[in-house]
Amino acid sequence: MTLRTYSPLVACLLLAAICLVPFSGASAMEVSKRQVEVVFVLDTTGSMAALIDGAKKKIWSIANVIIDKNPDASVRFGLVGYRDLGDEYVTRHFSLTEDVQAIYGQLLAFKADGGGDTPESVNEALDVAINKMHWSDSTRITADRILFLVGDAPPHMDYPQDRKYPEIIAEAVQRGIIVNTVQAGGASSTKKVWREMAKLGGGEYHAIPQDGGRVIVIATPYDTEINRIQMELNKTVIPYGSVRQQNEVRSKAGMYAEAPAASSVEMSRYVSKAGGGKSVITGDGDLTAVFMDEDSSLDLASLAKDELPEPMQAMTPEERTAYVAEQAKKREALARELAEQNAKRDAYIAQEAAAAPAQPADSFDASVSATLEKQMK
Repeated sequence: MTLRTYSPLVACLLLAAICLVPFSGASAMEVSKRQVEVVFVLDTTGSMAALIDGAKKKIWSIANVIIDKNPDASVRFGLVGYRDLGDEYVTRHFSLTEDVQAIYGQLLAFKADGGGDTPESVNEALDVAINKMHWSDSTRITADRILFLVGDAPPHMDYPQDRKYPEIIAEAVQRGIIVNTVQAGGASSTKKVWREMAKLGGGEYHAIPQDGGRVIVIATPYDTEINRIQMELNKTVIPYGSVRQQNEVRSKAGMYAEAPAASSVEMSRYVSKAGGGKSVITGDGDLTAVFMDEDSSLDLASLAKDELPEPMQAMTPEERTAYVAEQAKKREALARELAEQNAKRDAYIAQEAAAAPAQPADSFDASVSATLEKQMK
């Protein structure tokens, strides 16, 4: 793709041509777009501290399970954190999005606190997860819609303002959403309800230790080189757009250096594979990725000076195009190197896993990964 500069006449002709495309054609394109949508509904009260820390470390390995099984699908994640009335918040939600780094950033911001009594606002959290997350329309888009409720306490059934879980889960099933439950700890009152919820939702029930179970991290001889290549790739990112968007892009590029080494490698693998080697971050705002997208028609000349990073603001239009093209060329070469190292790493991990004793699915990431592999079509 090249960044195009159109004359007003050509732009008008293109706009007219786009307007003549039948709406039914756009709908057909949407129908053919396969999606995998996963929402985590996570108890964030104080007793869940260790599990939440483990989830932060393993969210990228879970994302990679999805992209490995569905390499051509778009993957959307959503997140609902919940506590109870009287706590800092009852629910906080972040709608389904392909911007997985944004969801990861929100997960990192979650701190376990509050709670104290046994029941929590599970019913309200489920209601939010089903009705406020912007799930895809099941009549127009082929999608796997999968929800994981993760917590250690049963729902309040005495809150008159809440819809109750049997009604909510029935609505989820009608909309093609599978409801799974993951119980942290061994409370019998939670076990009974969590099992019932999974049965009503056509999903699976898993019981894991209160701390989320043992988080297994496999270090490989290729991790250091992968991280080095990723740091070089980060230099090819060109933030553009509003000041807020540019700052978000820089923050996402900085996640690789800030994350633990294992998480950084898993993040790098996911973003590279999901973006076909053209992306360094998830979401919008990277001019280099736009340049490498053959379907994009962004007009570089249309961007105002303050929509460009400072080094590009004093450049001529020709210099700007040449600069973006140079970063794209570097990224293309680095992406090939990264793909080679990731292939070696995958082979190494597969060999190690084959030689190791089978691990029970009694941890957060193992339970979620095993369930996803079964439930993704």
